Amino acid sequence: MRKGFGIGLTVLGGFLVSLAVLAQFWAPGQLMKTPLDTDSTTLLDGTAELSDGDGGTTSFPVKAFSVTHADSERSDSEVIVFQNSSCLVKDEGDIDECVSADDPDERLISASTDDFATDRRTAMAVDDPKYLPPSAEAKEGLVNKWPFEAEKKDYLYWDGFAGQAVDAVYEGTNEVDGLEVYTYKISVSDAPIELSDGVPGTYSVEREIWIDPTTGAIINQTESQQRLDEDGNTFLALDYGFTDEQVTGNADDAKSNSSSLNLVTKTVPLIGWIVGIPALIIGIALQVMRRRSA
Repeated sequence: MRKGFGIGLTVLGGFLVSLAVLAQFWAPGQLMKTPLDTDSTTLLDGTAELSDGDGGTTSFPVKAFSVTHADSERSDSEVIVFQNSSCLVKDEGDIDECVSADDPDERLISASTDDFATDRRTAMAVDDPKYLPPSAEAKEGLVNKWPFEAEKKDYLYWDGFAGQAVDAVYEGTNEVDGLEVYTYKISVSDAPIELSDGVPGTYSVEREIWIDPTTGAIINQTESQQRLDEDGNTFLALDYGFTDEQVTGNADDAKSNSSSLNLVTKTVPLIGWIVGIPALIIGIALQVMRRRSA
């Protein structure tokens, strides 16, 4: 009886310790990667002030839609390739998606498409023609998320309007719908841009981004943006952010994903070490005692 019990404990202990080693040191590298089936739609709303062309401006509510889809065929185990399309529209007529340029109500303010690639672990931009078409804009820094296990430090973050990576300064820890998040602030002042074809101007923004530190997912984002012409007149001013529904959905997804990651990378190793090591020691000890008795 003692023989079988000792062998059983040894086998169980060895299994639990092996499982703990795998979960703690191997699993994070396999699980903490941006999924290749990423397909998301981000909704924002707020207000805009747009030049009327006669020196004045017109204010109205706006919505923004950003659709990001992973191209799994061009992605691999280390790099993920994304295609993004986004638009800014006047919030008129119960609109729930982008409209075309020939919209009869002239609700489309701007629209754009973008191709980019990022490291699946660090979320840093990858500028490599192996993954991107020749027309893709070169990028650097973080693009559409933070790295897994984000840190309380500053990061470089790509600003497409400024056309460069800017500092995302760590501001502190907050809570969104019961989820602990890290807050980062981005400030850009008077960056030279092209307001429209051949029309120069400047771009300024104050942006706050709330991040789930475990997954690096963006939970909430708000910004106040200004685009001015050469004379300092407003071409477009925006004050908008994620919708309440978007924030709630992001927080729920982050909680679920974080729980799954923590189960594998923290809970399983903890149980493996606490239960496995004593079981292994006791099992070996019982077998040694049996042999001595024999």
